[in-house]
Amino acid sequence: MDYTTLGRSGLRVSRVCLGTMNFGSDPQAPTPEPEARRIIDAFLDAGHNFIDTADTYRGGTSEEVVGRAIAHRRAEVVLATKGAAPQGDGPNNRGLSRAHLTRALEDSLRRLGTDYIDLYQCHVPDPDTPAEETMAALDDFVRSGKVRYLGCSNFTAAGIITAQWAAQRTSGTPFISLQANYSLIMRAIEAEIIPACRQYGLGILAYSPLGSGLLAGRYQRGTAPTEGSRLAQWAAMPSPMARAFVSGLLAEQHFDIADEVAAVAAELKTTAPTVALAWLSDQPAITSVIVGPRSTEQLAANLASLAFNLPEPVSARLNATSRCTVTPPVNGQHNAA
Repeated sequence: MDYTTLGRSGLRVSRVCLGTMNFGSDPQAPTPEPEARRIIDAFLDAGHNFIDTADTYRGGTSEEVVGRAIAHRRAEVVLATKGAAPQGDGPNNRGLSRAHLTRALEDSLRRLGTDYIDLYQCHVPDPDTPAEETMAALDDFVRSGKVRYLGCSNFTAAGIITAQWAAQRTSGTPFISLQANYSLIMRAIEAEIIPACRQYGLGILAYSPLGSGLLAGRYQRGTAPTEGSRLAQWAAMPSPMARAFVSGLLAEQHFDIADEVAAVAAELKTTAPTVALAWLSDQPAITSVIVGPRSTEQLAANLASLAFNLPEPVSARLNATSRCTVTPPVNGQHNAA
């Protein structure tokens, strides 16, 4: 089994991380608890050790399912979860304030049925809370023994630097990881975020490796997302940001990349998801790839794909096809096509 250290730390994690967004305790969950527990057991039995969840996944029931599934194997697992997202209507029930994070951590520990979390992550940035307050609160969690390591998710390069400087100024615990959207159609992090992570000691955990399903061929050019699909649900949200994300994801040039992935897969006599996952696993900046299988069959396919070796000329061809998704910084901002 291939393990690597996470960022500038001694924590060893598998190169594949099991994402559990689809796991829930209700029968309507994309992956109900019985199948979720089979997936977790198969993942651990295969020698992998890294599992990621969040307090908002399936209304918190993802944490409950994960906690029950790993209770008898807790020492084998590097358990990661996240806090920051809204947990109610109150003004202090969201964000990265000490008030909210303290409650969020205690609730996650209860749902997970554990007395410590290996990697506790800030799920989203919070521009209204000073970085010093957030990092001091997180450092207190580490000093209390309730958290071992700290990470962040969806932070900009500037946000990463600000947080690491705040931890340094307060002699606190820095971040060792970043979760970022990264795939053949989402390469914007290469411009500024990957260099910042390298400089400030963060390992990168890549989520949405199949471009929300586009690289797997789930969506067709010029056709609206199928009713009930994740993109259809996001497109129906009142949030302008959600709708803009869907519109950007379904851009023509992204379908061009998906077509090239499908063509490569046909030539290599494999599948488009295999090509996309194999390309991502080869990227030197990536510590671990987060996969989100809904069944044990999908898990087996994901693991096989990440072990697939792409010929160097094929990798170069895919790089050339998808490089246009990264544009130069403009006024300090990076843009994803």
